[in-house]
Amino acid sequence: MVASDSFAEFLREQLAPLGRVTMRRMFGKTGVFCDGLMLGMVTDDTLYFRVDDHNRAAFKEAQSFPPLNYEKKGCTIDLSFWRAPERLFDEPDELVTWARAALGAARRVAAKRQRTVPRRKSKPQPT
Repeated sequence: MVASDSFAEFLREQLAPLGRVTMRRMFGKTGVFCDGLMLGMVTDDTLYFRVDDHNRAAFKEAQSFPPLNYEKKGCTIDLSFWRAPERLFDEPDELVTWARAALGAARRVAAKRQRTVPRRKSKPQPT
C-alpha cells in the first residue's frame, strides 16, 4: 500500500536537508527519491531505507526487522531496503543521518548500473 498524503508530507519535511525529496508511486508502494535517486520505499506508512555493503553495518539496528520483499513464483524476493526504526521519527537529525547513508547507497547503485549498461554501437554511416 502506498504512503498516505500526511506521511509523504512528513517525510518530505524531515528529509529536506538532503535536497529535493519527491515521492512516486510504484508497484503498489511509494518510492522516496532525492534528486532523482531512490533512497527509500514506503509501504503502509512504513519507511524502508536502501541498504548495500557499505552502509549495512550502520543499519545493523534495522536488521532485526524483515527487509522489504515480494513474492514471485512462490519464492520470497528480499529487496535491498531495510525498515527504519520507529525511534528515528522522534530524532530528526538521526533520521537525516540514516537517509544520507541510504542516499549514498542509491548513488552507488546508480553508478554501478551506469557501468554495467552495455553501450550501443552506432551503425556505420554510408559514405
